[in-house]
Amino acid sequence: MTGSARRPRAFLLYRESALRRDALRQPPGTAQRYSLYGLDELAAGGLDVHHNLEAGDAPVQSKVAGSVLDRAVQAAGGYSGDFRSVLASRHLANAADVVFSTVDTVGIPLVLLARARLVRTPIVYAAIGLPERIEQLAPRVVRLYADAYRRPRAIVAYGWGEVDALRAWLGENVPPVHFVAFGVDTDAFRPVPAAVPDSDVVSIGADLRRDYALLLSLAERRPEWTFRIVASRDHVRVLSSAPPNVTVEFDLPFALTHARLAAGRVVVLPVQENSYSGATTVLLQAMASAKPVVVTRTAAVARGYHLEDGLNCRLVPPAAPAALEHAISDLLGDPERAIAVGARARETVVRHLSWHRYTDTIRELLLSACGPITVRA
Repeated sequence: MTGSARRPRAFLLYRESALRRDALRQPPGTAQRYSLYGLDELAAGGLDVHHNLEAGDAPVQSKVAGSVLDRAVQAAGGYSGDFRSVLASRHLANAADVVFSTVDTVGIPLVLLARARLVRTPIVYAAIGLPERIEQLAPRVVRLYADAYRRPRAIVAYGWGEVDALRAWLGENVPPVHFVAFGVDTDAFRPVPAAVPDSDVVSIGADLRRDYALLLSLAERRPEWTFRIVASRDHVRVLSSAPPNVTVEFDLPFALTHARLAAGRVVVLPVQENSYSGATTVLLQAMASAKPVVVTRTAAVARGYHLEDGLNCRLVPPAAPAALEHAISDLLGDPERAIAVGARARETVVRHLSWHRYTDTIRELLLSACGPITVRA
């Protein structure tokens, strides 16, 4: 009998969200599909790709079992996730050659089920804040989680701070923990010369590590500056006390958010210190759009993203109001310098942080995890 190669089957696990559902409704190649972590590019690159959101609602038995497991994990002092979605997709995952878990919400249940031998397919796991979750575990279950997380073929993290923390926890190369710089579509995000500025400072982002309280305190000190904040409703409590020179918008559609980014004179992204979030997605989108950016130097972006303070961005320490104010004032007060910083920002992402560079790296990790694939002729 002879063997012939077939396309490796990759199964992607996503967190259920309106953003993801909207992205799936868009045609391939549109900017919104960045939240699918390379679905289109992986398919074009020779993988037979499927994902958990292709099916409809989870079966009743998956919902019931997922709820039971969720309660059991929390009662034991563990950190849970979306067991329902993972259980509903388990047979499809086991039929694949490799599973790519794109976020911890589905990844945590996946590795726990793999430890129980209910998922047998090789796993590539993307960690986005896993160290902060591990810190919340009860001491009695830390060893169990460490054992579960030694089972994936590879772990990916988008910040060196998270890579260092996971390697310290799991040990070197058990499994290998890779730093992979996130990327941006530099065709979809590019300068918009026709955009009319409508605010001095624009800040965009949904994740809970954004330091909007710091930005509001700055707005109170600088009433002559206009601010626009585009956030998720998770930030309603903090942003409800915004001063009059701050416009706050929640949960805008992608196209409107993109327009708000283009219409800010300076993009400002204050972030609390953490291992995984440096406002990375919006940072790269703003840089690709040739916007001057002020961003917090967190462990997530301090290394690996080719950021140079004063050259292609302004980097400020976490929780440093004076430094933040000075960096913004520096760019607003010198439009020519702001333009130069934005231009070099775009050069940086085009050269080092393109979307295809990111998806090519993920593709190679998935192919390495599943190994050679043959079928009998």
